[in-house]
Amino acid sequence: MNDKQQPINSGFDNRSTAADVLAGIDLTGKTAVVTGGYSGIGLETTRALVDAGATVIVPARRPDLAAENLQGIANVEVDELDLADLDSVRKFAERRLADGRRIDMLLGNAGVMACPETRTERGWELQFAVNHLGHFALVNHLVPVLEGARVVMTSSGGHGHSSIRWDDPHFYQGYDRWQAYGQSKTANILFAVELDRLGRSLGIRSFALHPGAILTPLQRHIPVEEQREMGWMDDEGNPPEYFKTTGQGAATQTWAATSPQLDGMGGLYLENCEVAEVSEEWSGVRPYAVDPGEAKRLWTLSAELTGVNAFA
Repeated sequence: MNDKQQPINSGFDNRSTAADVLAGIDLTGKTAVVTGGYSGIGLETTRALVDAGATVIVPARRPDLAAENLQGIANVEVDELDLADLDSVRKFAERRLADGRRIDMLLGNAGVMACPETRTERGWELQFAVNHLGHFALVNHLVPVLEGARVVMTSSGGHGHSSIRWDDPHFYQGYDRWQAYGQSKTANILFAVELDRLGRSLGIRSFALHPGAILTPLQRHIPVEEQREMGWMDDEGNPPEYFKTTGQGAATQTWAATSPQLDGMGGLYLENCEVAEVSEEWSGVRPYAVDPGEAKRLWTLSAELTGVNAFA
């Protein structure tokens, strides 16, 4: 278990916004990659990083929609990337390597949640493929331009639904959409733990985080009636008070990518702009998600599946 999962008294909280955590931080000359940076909290993250001076590259499965959503935001570049397609991931990375620019921040924000059973062309369960394996391959391909960078994976408190199902990670023996989502979010955390260990000699530090509960397009696969039953909205479609705005939801990943408070740290799970504690409850991080042995095992499996391992 990661014994460094202790709060650092950041001074921020669950109502802090991306703009709040960037106050006084100058990102002029920095380059960020934000997957899914054209929708939901990803869009807010892109806007906040640009406002602080950064250039943001937004990989998108639908570049036309991304360009439309990002219209009016300066210093943003849209490029095509489908995280479910490893050839698309490789081609995106090749363009970045040919470009030669150093990437200072890579935020793995894109994802899918609780979708109907869907499989990639390789037969992989879609949530594990997109949320984890696509990002795993992307980061490994980009290591040559990531020296000194922070890599930030957007996980979820939903990692509590499942640890890694080593005997059947692709749910060939019966699909459960919430367990599949939970496994993929646990994978995001374990990836950050092992990437931080492997990449530290190159100055690569990695974090994973829970952004909080926010109503965004991520919920598109969950029927409205089901969202009401779970207490995510009332009959008028309004979320409960504890839900965050998109600006607040973007705060923790923005803080993770930029804050000097986290200098010299890594391999940690964050929530509410703070280092989370290990817990068996829905707040904090489950022990299995920050277990170094599990992290190494997942890295080995992911490298075998994707055929990519920058640290081999």
